Amino acid sequence: MPVEHHPLITEFPDHRDTIHRLKEENAHFQNLMVSYEDLDKEVFRMEEGIETPEDAVMTDLKKKRLDLKDQIAAMLRDAEA
Repeated sequence: MPVEHHPLITEFPDHRDTIHRLKEENAHFQNLMVSYEDLDKEVFRMEEGIETPEDAVMTDLKKKRLDLKDQIAAMLRDAEA
């Protein structure tokens, strides 16, 4: 099974314009986006076997990534309301 990144554009394809707008206009959104992308890259490296942490570390990082994704989704909903 191939391992994939989860970039925001892929996760929220219908919100491409809003993502771009918020990235340009909202510092908090931009910080969330950078944090999400950094975590996604770290999880990807672990899934690829480039880094080999304990399972608990991987699980914790995936939970943090999901939390960031939820915060981003809420901001996207609010921006489009």
